[in-house]
Amino acid sequence: MGAVLVTYSSLAGFLAPVPALPILHQTIRNLYFHVPMWFCMIVLLSVSVWNSILYLRNNKEENDIKAVQSVNAGIIFGILGIVTGAIWARFTWSQFWSFDVKQNFAAIAMLLYFAYLILRNAIDEEQKRAKISAIYNIFAFPMMVVLLFVLPRLSDSLHPGNGGNPGFNAYDLDSHMRMVFYPACAGWILIGYWIYTLLFRVSVLEKKNLL
Repeated sequence: MGAVLVTYSSLAGFLAPVPALPILHQTIRNLYFHVPMWFCMIVLLSVSVWNSILYLRNNKEENDIKAVQSVNAGIIFGILGIVTGAIWARFTWSQFWSFDVKQNFAAIAMLLYFAYLILRNAIDEEQKRAKISAIYNIFAFPMMVVLLFVLPRLSDSLHPGNGGNPGFNAYDLDSHMRMVFYPACAGWILIGYWIYTLLFRVSVLEKKNLL
């Protein structure tokens, strides 16, 4: 289902007309990729923190595996979000990385979760590793939310909707774009969740020495 929605949004996104906005022009089509990938990352990291909370309550290894594999999948889409954002910035802001406040905070948010994976690999004892990483994950998630959604709004930023800049509104996203954007969001989230379930099942099989 996710692949169908992404395929539809990709084809429709390149065929449907877009508003003639200054600076953005045709690059606004990247909205169908860049923003949904960040949404997908946030959904996957939400799944991760929820499973970390469950692990601290029931000590089930399954929840620990779900927590780490949803982070692995979330990082994939976080990196894709940064890459698509950098490409977009090259055409709208004239450089891949302008040290915009939201770019910087997005990179820091990714480093938080790279640190989570490094922490897990640094602890050998399984239960200790699961408990400490679960606690770290519970603190990392709200920090990520603050970095991505709170701090950029308090500082000068080139991103729409941040630092006093107006966000995309009804005049920017016309009906054609909305018909593509919403399925793209749903499609990327479903694909991300599917990747997470694959990683989880592979990890379970490895635990059982079946791979």
